[in-house]
Amino acid sequence: MTAPVRIALDAMGGDHGPETVLSGAEIALGRHPDMSFILYGDEARVNGVLAHHPKLAAASRVVHTDVVVGMDDKPSQALRRGRYKSSMWRAIDAVKLKEADAAVSAGNTGALMAMANFNLRTMPGISRPAIAGIWPTLRGESVVLDVGASIGATSKSLVEMAVMGSAMARVLFDIECPSVGLLNVGVEEIKGVEEVKEAARILREENWGVNYHGFVEGNDIGAGTVDVVVTEGFAGNIALKTAEGTAKQLASYLRAAMGRSLRARIGYLFARDAFQALKEKMDPRRSNGGVFLGLNGIVIKSHGGTDAEGFASAVDVAYDMVRYELLARIEKSLVGHAASVTPAPQPAGVEGQS
Repeated sequence: MTAPVRIALDAMGGDHGPETVLSGAEIALGRHPDMSFILYGDEARVNGVLAHHPKLAAASRVVHTDVVVGMDDKPSQALRRGRYKSSMWRAIDAVKLKEADAAVSAGNTGALMAMANFNLRTMPGISRPAIAGIWPTLRGESVVLDVGASIGATSKSLVEMAVMGSAMARVLFDIECPSVGLLNVGVEEIKGVEEVKEAARILREENWGVNYHGFVEGNDIGAGTVDVVVTEGFAGNIALKTAEGTAKQLASYLRAAMGRSLRARIGYLFARDAFQALKEKMDPRRSNGGVFLGLNGIVIKSHGGTDAEGFASAVDVAYDMVRYELLARIEKSLVGHAASVTPAPQPAGVEGQS
């Protein structure tokens, strides 16, 4: 029998705390019965909510913590005040101590990244972590990274993200060789900043085990031109927030248009199934769950303001990352590249012979 996937939850994280976190965890448990949970937070409050979720209670244990990291806390402040004592830190620490296979939090993104990086450290061969998001596209879904872990990127870190994003796409989409593109201001090789052009050269010429497509532009993200889009965190975060805002704007336009006249309301009745399908496709809850890639452990960031269904999606992502061995796949890619560029040792006495 396959061992259960153990998930550590920051039960106090997000805008709504245990009420949303635990409701979401129970939804995810229904989809993946082979999960168990460690719930970190205020014991009295967590147990009060847990009493309404008997199935989750049977698969969970509660660990009391005294400190809650605020949504507006600065990362440095959160590290000073919340290290060792907060629900966020304890959830991450459970991964480090091998008590859990993954941690999920809807808390402060900056604090979560700072704590995860400080506690878990980066994997060998990775200079810094990145946040990878799942992006709905016309072809299905794509992985986009970095969407906000850090500002700016060297050519080396862009190549590392290409490797990590490719491994994540293989896990999520069951694609043997996901296509990878570098986000740029044009598809021509002469365009873009030097770091992006150098990363492109490395991916073309060196054996990183990445199916490199080439440059992609902003409109290619939603079109699903490639399975993985790589960019630095500033541009990635702006793209993410722009897409989320556009989705809400379109939904608002549609609601207004459908109620504008009797004819529009009648037309809506006939096209209700199509509109429902569109609503589901544009629902940001289905793509909730940013993966902190490059760390010695799996940490998932949920949107702070999401509801139970959205948090369940983040737990689903954590489950998939563990069950399909994301970290092992990234390590395999990095080790494979290192082996390909390291000269094989020469037998004694061979060097210098002609």
